[in-house]
Amino acid sequence: MARDSSPILRHQIDAGTYTDQENVLRELVRNAHLSPEERVAITKAAADIVRAIRGHTSPGMMEVFLAEYGLSTDEGVALMCLAEALLRVPDAETIDALIEDKIAPSDWGRHMGHSTSPLVNASTWALMLTGRVLDDDQPGPVRHLRAAIKRLGEPVIRTAVSRAMKEMGRQFVLGENISAAMERAKGMEKKGYTYSYDMLGEAARTEDDARRYHLSYSRAISAIAIACTNKDSRKNPGISVKLSALHPRYEVAQENSVMRDLVPRLRALALLAKSAGMGLNIDAEEADRLGLSLDVIEKVLSEPALSGWAGFGVVVQAYGPRAGVVIDALYDMAIRHDRKIMVRLVKGAYWDTEIKRAQVKGVDGFPVFTQKAATDVSYIANARKLLNMTDRIYPQFATHNAHTVAAVLHMAEDKEKFEFQRLHGMGETLHNIIMEKHGTHCRVYAPVGAHADLLAYLVRRLLENGANSSFVNQIVDEDVPPEIVAADPFESLSDTTLHIPTGPELYLPTRVNSKGFDLTHTPTLDVIESARAPWKAHSWAAVPLLAVEAKPNKTVRLLNPAASSRSPGTVRNASEADVKAALDNAAVWDAPLEHRQEVLVLAADMLESHYGEIFALLAREAGKGLPDCVAELREAVDFLRYYACQATNTPPAGCFTCISPWNFPLAIFCGQVSAALAAGNAVLA
Repeated sequence: MARDSSPILRHQIDAGTYTDQENVLRELVRNAHLSPEERVAITKAAADIVRAIRGHTSPGMMEVFLAEYGLSTDEGVALMCLAEALLRVPDAETIDALIEDKIAPSDWGRHMGHSTSPLVNASTWALMLTGRVLDDDQPGPVRHLRAAIKRLGEPVIRTAVSRAMKEMGRQFVLGENISAAMERAKGMEKKGYTYSYDMLGEAARTEDDARRYHLSYSRAISAIAIACTNKDSRKNPGISVKLSALHPRYEVAQENSVMRDLVPRLRALALLAKSAGMGLNIDAEEADRLGLSLDVIEKVLSEPALSGWAGFGVVVQAYGPRAGVVIDALYDMAIRHDRKIMVRLVKGAYWDTEIKRAQVKGVDGFPVFTQKAATDVSYIANARKLLNMTDRIYPQFATHNAHTVAAVLHMAEDKEKFEFQRLHGMGETLHNIIMEKHGTHCRVYAPVGAHADLLAYLVRRLLENGANSSFVNQIVDEDVPPEIVAADPFESLSDTTLHIPTGPELYLPTRVNSKGFDLTHTPTLDVIESARAPWKAHSWAAVPLLAVEAKPNKTVRLLNPAASSRSPGTVRNASEADVKAALDNAAVWDAPLEHRQEVLVLAADMLESHYGEIFALLAREAGKGLPDCVAELREAVDFLRYYACQATNTPPAGCFTCISPWNFPLAIFCGQVSAALAAGNAVLA
C-alpha cells in the first residue's frame, strides 16, 4: 500500500529554497568524492575532448554562431534583444523601429568572414548591408540617398530580418509537427541516437489551452508509438511534457484545483505512454513550483496501473541547491511505490528569471546558485548520487560540456546503466566522439513546433549558452586554450568576485529594501498565517487623531466585503468641528532633518513588525488577497524610507491636505504623507 511522501524529505525541499549555499556546496564537494588526482585526470580527459572537437570538420551550428555572436558582444546582445522583442510586436512600424535601433548602431563589419559557417557569414553580410542602409549618420547627399533607400526598403528589410530569425531558430527545432520531426530524426537514429520530443509553445493561459495541449501530447504519444519497437521503453523514443501546459493556473495558490484537474491529465498521458512502450519525462519548471510538481508526480507515480513501467521520468535542475534532496525524494518515491524511473539531470534553464524574481520579491537569498562553477560542481556531485541509485533510477545526463562528460565517464562503472542527452542542434560533434570512443548511449532532446514558436526557443538557448564563459560559446574559439575551456569547476568555487545583491540589498547603502515575502514558499506562508491568526476576529475602532480633543461623528460599523457578518470594527469620522480644529492647529514640523528622517524610518520599521495585523486588516476591511496585502505593505514601507533618504534642509512649503484613494488605504496614504512630512510640512490626512 503506497503511503504519502516522506515528510522529512518534503520538509527539507520546502525549507531549503533559500538555504545557505556555502553549506550546500561544502556538502556537494564531499559527495562528489573526487580526489585531487582524479580531478586532474578528468580535466586532462576533457581538454583532449575539446581538442578532438576542434579537430573535427563540422562543429555545430549553435557553437559557431555563439562563437561569433555571444552575449559578450554588443552585436550578440542586439540580436537577442531583437529576437525577443519581435515575439510581441504586432505592427510593422514598431518592428521597423526595433530593427533600426538594434541593427544600425552595431559594428557588423568586424565579424565578416570570421566564422567557419557559411550560414553565419552570410547572415553577417546581410546584417552589415542592412546596418549601412539604416545608418542615417552621413553628411550631404549620401544621407538623403540612404534615407530614400531606407523608406523604400523597410518592408524588404522587415521581412528579411524576420526570415533570418526564423531560419536561425529552425536550426534548433527538429520539425513543425511530430510527423515531420520523426521523419527528420531517422538520419540520427541510424547513427545510434534516440529522441525525446518536446512540443514547443506550451503555455496554458486558459482551460481551453490546457485541454488543447493535453490533446496535442496525446496525439504525439500515439504518433511516436509507431517507432517504439524495443521492449525496453528506455531504448525507444519518448516525449517531454510540461505540467504548466496542462493547467492554466499551475501555482501553489491553486494547489487544490491543480491536484483535481492536472493529476488526471498527467495520469492519462502516462498510461498512454506505458501502453506505447515509451518514456515520458516531466520537464522542470521554475523553482517556486518545485514542491507542487513533486506532489503531482508522486500522485501519478502511485497509480497501480503504472506498475512494471520504467518509462516515467523527471527532470532535475542542478543549479538549484535542492537538487540533491529532490533526487533523494524521487528515489524514496520509487522504493515506496516499487517503481523504476528515469531522472534527467540538467544544469537549469531559468537562471535569469529566478535571480530577478527573488530580487523583485525582496527575499534574502536565491533559489539557484549564483556561481556557474557551483552549478557545475552540483551537477557532478548529483551525477555521482544518481549513479549510485541505478537499482531504481536510470540516469540521463543532459550536457554539452566536455568536463561534465569526462566526469560522468570517470565515475560510471557500467555504460549500459545511463545515457547522455543533448539538444537538437547542439553538442553533436561532442557526443559523436564520445559514442564512438566509449560506446555510450545518447538521446536528442528535440523541440517540435510551428514557426511562431521558434523565436522564443532561440532566445532561451541564447540566454543559456550565450555568455563568454559558456562551454558552448568557447568550444570553437581557438584563442581559448582547451585547458581553460575544460577547466575544473572545483578550482573556481573560491572565486567570489561576482556578488549579486539579494532583495534586501538592492538599494544599499542608500536605504534598506522593504521586507519581502515569497508567497509560494510554504514556510513563509506558515509564518504569515501564524502572524495573522490573532487578528482573525479582532475588532478595531478608528477615531480622528488631533492636537486637541476630537468631537467625531457617530460610530459606524464597517462591513467585511468578503463576509458581511464578520465586521472588522467601527469608525467615527471627523466632524466639521474636527476639521476646523485640525486646520487651526496645523503647524510645520519644526525638527532637525536627521530627526525627521529617523521618525520616518522608525515608522517603516513599525509597519513591518506589525505585518500580521496589517495583512489581517487589509483582508477584512479592504477585501485584499495576500499578494495585494504584501504589495500594499511593501509600497508603504518603501515610500517612508525613500522620502526619508530624499529629504533635505529646504524650508517647508506650508500645510498639505492628503486625500488617498480607498483602494490603497495604506500605500498611497503613506506615500503622500511621508513625502510632505519629510520636507517638514504640516500635514492633514
